Amino acid sequence: MTPPPGWYPDPTAPPAERWWDGAAWTEHRRQPQSAAAPAQQGFGPPAQPPGGPGGGGGGSRARVIAMAAAGIVLVASIATGVVVLGKGDDKPEARTGPTTAAPTTAAPSTAAPSTAEPSPTPTEDASTVVDQLNGITLPVLDGWQKAENVVDDDMLITTPRTYDCPGDSGLCRHGTVVSRTVTGTDETSPEAVAKKDIKDAADASYDKNGINQQPFGGIESHQQVAARQTAVAGRAGYLVRWKVRTAKGPGGYVESVVFPSSVGSESLVAVRITVDAGPDAPPLSDIDRIVKGIEAVGDSGSDGGVGSSIGPTVTP
Repeated sequence: MTPPPGWYPDPTAPPAERWWDGAAWTEHRRQPQSAAAPAQQGFGPPAQPPGGPGGGGGGSRARVIAMAAAGIVLVASIATGVVVLGKGDDKPEARTGPTTAAPTTAAPSTAAPSTAEPSPTPTEDASTVVDQLNGITLPVLDGWQKAENVVDDDMLITTPRTYDCPGDSGLCRHGTVVSRTVTGTDETSPEAVAKKDIKDAADASYDKNGINQQPFGGIESHQQVAARQTAVAGRAGYLVRWKVRTAKGPGGYVESVVFPSSVGSESLVAVRITVDAGPDAPPLSDIDRIVKGIEAVGDSGSDGGVGSSIGPTVTP
């Protein structure tokens, strides 16, 4: 609020008084007047007559003195000073009049919002797939790809093309790689677990699928073609490989390789690999190359751990 016109202490030459016209300081100055003296002609409120109602001067002077004292207190409480530009008489003065102190309000920030984008994530390595749950990485060989549009969440790698299953309706693939944590058994021997897991692996791939269909008409027979110890990701493991003959289609090869994880609780991990026996399937040597390329996550710079809640149930 702008103070009303009147005499106020001159901010440039105290204790003189200076006239504020309600918008700016004027050049009219005066020495402080006694309470009983009339105001300067043309400025401020008109002087109180010597007498007053009833002709008595004493009461009027007392009132004038009281009003003047109150005015001085009021002026002292609202005047905050005038900003003076320069110190000499030849420099202009700011035309800022007496003001009352107002609460300080923080100005809104004018800083532009940050437009920095999050750092891009490194390009995913198409030649490697990471099994975070079991703490291993597996190689994606030429002619294979990371699993896409598959029902089994544990399936990590597949061959890229599908074909009509020779048995029940559906789509089949020429090769798959599945990685699971071994659960449902207290067995700690990779050899014992691999010899029991191979049947489940063969049934899941060539006998009945998850919806009780037989894509290959079921397994008619199998032949064990390999069973030996092997090193997987720097750990002692064991593998078993079967060649299965199906009622329909060329059949295929199934391998179960079991080894302890190098992280977490070191639970056993079962990697199941299947390759069809037909001419369009990957070479059988890819099974050995995949097993040889399995690494612990510490070796590949990834991180992960061994789970215990999913995976094949191996019956003791």
